[in-house]
Amino acid sequence: MNPIIERIIHNIEKVMIGKRHTIELSLTALLAEGHVLLEDVPGVGKTMMVRALAKSIGADFKRIQFTPDLLPSDVTGVSIYNPQELEFQFRPGPLMSNIILADEINRTSPKTQSALLEAMEEKSLTIDGVTHRLESPFFVMATQNPIEYEGTYPLPEAQLDRFLLKLEMGYPDFAEEIEILNRVQKEPPINELKPVITVEELRKLQGQVKEVFVSESIKRYMIELAHKTRNHSSIYLGVSPRGSIALMKAAQAKAFIAGRDFVLPDDIQSLVRPVFTHRIVLNPEAKFASISVDEIIEHMMELVSVPIQRVKR
Repeated sequence: MNPIIERIIHNIEKVMIGKRHTIELSLTALLAEGHVLLEDVPGVGKTMMVRALAKSIGADFKRIQFTPDLLPSDVTGVSIYNPQELEFQFRPGPLMSNIILADEINRTSPKTQSALLEAMEEKSLTIDGVTHRLESPFFVMATQNPIEYEGTYPLPEAQLDRFLLKLEMGYPDFAEEIEILNRVQKEPPINELKPVITVEELRKLQGQVKEVFVSESIKRYMIELAHKTRNHSSIYLGVSPRGSIALMKAAQAKAFIAGRDFVLPDDIQSLVRPVFTHRIVLNPEAKFASISVDEIIEHMMELVSVPIQRVKR
């Protein structure tokens, strides 16, 4: 594994116990300059994960609590008239930070949800006709509760497609939960967490990820998987070309984390579910038959031939 990435993971594990896989996938999205949708029940450490990640890289962190009455300007910022200067002055909102926790994103209105679209895709915000560029790195980790539906606004497909990965935290096992109690008994470890790299170093890592080699056979493998979702009898909406791009970028980041400068089929196979799951919409017949997206993805992966040789540069 890349020694710098190992250092970041070790630092986050001082706070997050037994979540190495989720930490690695979160770093995969960050290095690929993507975003994460974290769906799980309350109290499993979703907020703590983002805080620990932000502290580990010394980045500016903002938490936005999404509520039904939240306005787009509460997120993006607003221009306010200054009578002394006789001009409008822009006051940036919490979205203009490095790492954003969009907490319970499905509790706010579609209008406010859409305020994130431009920022997540274009890394810019247009307010009162003026475009404001967002500083790199810009990483959004949004959370939503899967068991509460009353008073929520499900994310539309266009919004879901902006997230590189969809992850779940899961409950800790018995031994892990004992260790959690031991660590927080006196002082929460998040308060003592120190940065292990700088924001500038992270930018360099993101640039190196883009140089990871992806062979033509690997690209064909990814596209074949995406095409299977568009022609499946149980799928109403398949994976878009943006999903194929997301899979490639995530695979480059995963290979980089592993210390390689090229992508393997194993990288693709380990990422298909978190990249594709939230981009697939089943048709009513499949839902009625209780067919899951995971079952369909598993079946598709069995049908597509795996490349057995990397094309040399």
